[in-house]
Amino acid sequence: MTKRYAVRWFLAGGALARTGDELAGPALLLAGFAVTGSPATGALLLAALTVPAVLGGPLVGVLLDRAPRPGRLLAAALLLYALGLGLAAFGAGRAPVAVTLACAAAAGLFAPALAGGWSAQLPHVAAPGGLPAATARDAATFHLASLAGPALAASLAAWTLPSAPATLAVTLILLAAPVACRLPGPAGRARTSAPLARTGAPVARPGVAALRAGLALTARNPALRGATVTSVLSCAAQGMLAACAVPLGERVLGGAARGVALLAVVAGAALLANAVLARYPLRATPGALLRWTAFLQGAALLLAATCHPVLVLVAALLAGAGEGPQLTALFAVRHREAPARLRAQLFTTGASLKTTGYAAGAALAGQLSGVALPAALLAAAGLHLLAGAVPGERERVSRPGSGAGRVPDAPGRGRGW
Repeated sequence: MTKRYAVRWFLAGGALARTGDELAGPALLLAGFAVTGSPATGALLLAALTVPAVLGGPLVGVLLDRAPRPGRLLAAALLLYALGLGLAAFGAGRAPVAVTLACAAAAGLFAPALAGGWSAQLPHVAAPGGLPAATARDAATFHLASLAGPALAASLAAWTLPSAPATLAVTLILLAAPVACRLPGPAGRARTSAPLARTGAPVARPGVAALRAGLALTARNPALRGATVTSVLSCAAQGMLAACAVPLGERVLGGAARGVALLAVVAGAALLANAVLARYPLRATPGALLRWTAFLQGAALLLAATCHPVLVLVAALLAGAGEGPQLTALFAVRHREAPARLRAQLFTTGASLKTTGYAAGAALAGQLSGVALPAALLAAAGLHLLAGAVPGERERVSRPGSGAGRVPDAPGRGRGW
């Protein structure tokens, strides 16, 4: 399998799995409401699916880092996620509530595998020099999924059975499992211990020790620490914008459905921005791009807080233009700074923290937006601006032949990354 062919399959599998994951939330909400007639059931199922990711992320990451063929373990995680999701969706209203919640929670433990766990395998697939462009395309699959998932769920629920979104979600995740199983492992894993030892990075250790090593690396590495804090704060602000979308639609754009469409505009702009970034890479370092895109999103939400229809639409476009490259920059920092033996753990732990931040931001904005919508948007803008101000490692743009900032365990980085 050629590297280019492998990258295409990697991106296709990631898009399938992540679209299935984006379908999962609406599918549980729809299934719970259709069977019980109460939105509370669907909300409980969604919470049960989301919260366990905080625990599952680090654990899944440690297992992936220690596996000689992480693709096979990733495929197993996808199968277990699909199984738990299917049992939760089709058991709603038929099995005891505790059983369906337990199934959703069990599935949620493996959810970080679809996000960070999959992205962590990219350096094993991308050709030397091709990692920056592949990273941008990998990040674009998240925005493609966030655009397609809810739209598919709404369309299927409107035109077919209420259980159809859950069926499609499970199917897409199952289709991604064979692709994951064929992902190559790290070449020469036994030989990586020498360069890791020279850089002072922790090597793989069993169980809790490996988990502590990953957390310690994040805490003491300025680039990883800054990127993690910035991404969590920005993700909390993105959750606040999502919670404000429906009130914005009702009060500013002429209907709640238009508020949902506003999120589609954000996702579409993010997808387009990443497509441009993959074709025309910037010379800015990932750390600088991560911070400046946070400022851009903050400025966008300041515009949205005016509650003027035209400015709200412009704000959605700017927010997406910042959100897409920010995710690409975050992945680039992790690929560059994380040693191979801890890469999956850092990716899945980061995904878990971002999920927690998103949920907290949405919960906060849900309370604020009902009373003062501009205040909620201003608070979200403040989080983005704070995220952009988080200090990180000072990085320079590398010049040809200078080798500036080279990290031994970061194959395939291009110029300026």
